[in-house]
Amino acid sequence: MITEWEVIVETRDQAELHIRLCDIREAGVDDSMIRIDTLCGRLALPATYRLSRFVTGPRWESERGDSAH
Repeated sequence: MITEWEVIVETRDQAELHIRLCDIREAGVDDSMIRIDTLCGRLALPATYRLSRFVTGPRWESERGDSAH
């Protein structure tokens, strides 16, 4: 079983971040499964916000048909 953070949106717009956050909460995603990262910018590159949710899925090896050996 694979567990990872799936990126929902990456944006510089706080309003867009808030809208997408409300959307995934309304879809029933628990707050403990949501992560917001702030990627700090500099003068030339403003801060970027990344909204992710924690997901689980089948192992990559089984999806690709690879052997674990």
